[in-house]
Order: sequence, then structure tokens, then C-alpha cells
Amino acid sequence: MGDLPARNATPKDLAMPKGRFIVFEGGDTVGKSTQVRWLAASLEQANVPHLITFEPGATWLGGHLRQLLLDPDSGDICPRSEALLYLADKAQHVAELIQPALEQGLVVVSDRYVDSAIAYQGSGRELAREQVTAVARWATDDLRPDLTVLLDADPDAAVATLTAKDRLESAGLALHRRARQAFLEFAAADPAHYLVIDARLPRETIAAQVRDRLAAFNLKLSPPSDMLEL
Repeated sequence: MGDLPARNATPKDLAMPKGRFIVFEGGDTVGKSTQVRWLAASLEQANVPHLITFEPGATWLGGHLRQLLLDPDSGDICPRSEALLYLADKAQHVAELIQPALEQGLVVVSDRYVDSAIAYQGSGRELAREQVTAVARWATDDLRPDLTVLLDADPDAAVATLTAKDRLESAGLALHRRARQAFLEFAAADPAHYLVIDARLPRETIAAQVRDRLAAFNLKLSPPSDMLEL
């Protein structure tokens, strides 16, 4: 995808000790939260220092923004305002939680990150995607995941399973279809930093594929002993 800048490591980047940043992305109801919990349990079992987090809402500021953005009672929020509110959450999240944890050498696992804003607020809301991308990169100081796990599913089936929908989930299937296409384009443009998995696969199979990919980071993880209870 042409609007995502290339990842070129600078000498400063190479010299800075840091942890690993793993993100789970995808549409609603694809199982991101389950996979985050299972990965967290594997990291805990292997005594790997880690931080589990999510967007929007992991910080004090983010919690207030989440309420505004997802509460159906918030009514109409213009697409540009919505995009900026989501990106404000991400800026605070990086500054307050993610970057400090990485500098301490932790493995950071996040349920959603920048791709969600570009996919939903850029493509989904039909804003200029390159403009949303530019502001998103600025807001997060261009911090990018070492690996993004994209759990892919047809939004027509996934969104239909929701009984109580928030503002974004109620925005119509066309938005969710455009967001899915954007996610797939991100992954196709940068396969070295993405793992695309069919979200319809058994959850244990998905978790195993994630662990296999993380072995490239010298993270040798086993299934958590109490996986089925998580």
C-alpha cells in the first residue's frame, strides 16, 4: 500500500534496547481478546515480562475517549472528529504505557493499534486514507509493531452475531467491509510484519500459529496449561 512509509531502521533504533510489540487486529467478534488472553498466559507461563493492553481506553484519558466514541448516546460525531479522538487515545497510549514498557524490555501485546484507525476511520469512514495515516504516524511517534496478527473474517457474518452494538458496530456493514479490505491491504504490503489467520479456524490452531511466528523473536512459548479455561 503506497501510503504507508517504508520501515527503515536508523542507527539510533538499532542501538536502543527494547522489548517486542505485538498487536492483534481485525474486525469485531473475530476472537482478538481470546487470543490476547491465551498469549498472555503463555508469556506468564514462560516467565517473559510483558504488558497486556488495548485500544481505545487503556489510559485515564483513553477511558473517557472510549466512552465518547462507543456510546450510542454520543450521537453523530463527524468522521474527522472521530478520527482525531481515536488518534488522541493512541497518542496517549503510546506515551503513557507502550513506549515506557518497550524501553524496559517488556513484550507488549495490544488488542488493536494504529491499523484500526486507518482501516475504520480512514477507509471505513471514507476519509483520505493517506491523511489519516500521516496523522496516525505523527500521533504515535511512528512506533510500529514488530508483528501484527490479523484475524480475518467476513464482517457480514461477524457483525451479525452482535446483539448489543456500540456506535461503531452500528455504523453499517459497508463500513466494516471497507475496513476489512484495508486490513488485508496493509498485510499484503508488508508480509514480514503481519500474520494473517482465518478467524474461523479453531482457537487452539490460531494460538499455535501465533506462537510459531513468535519463535522468530526467540519467544519459545507453549500452550498455557489452562488454555480452555481462559
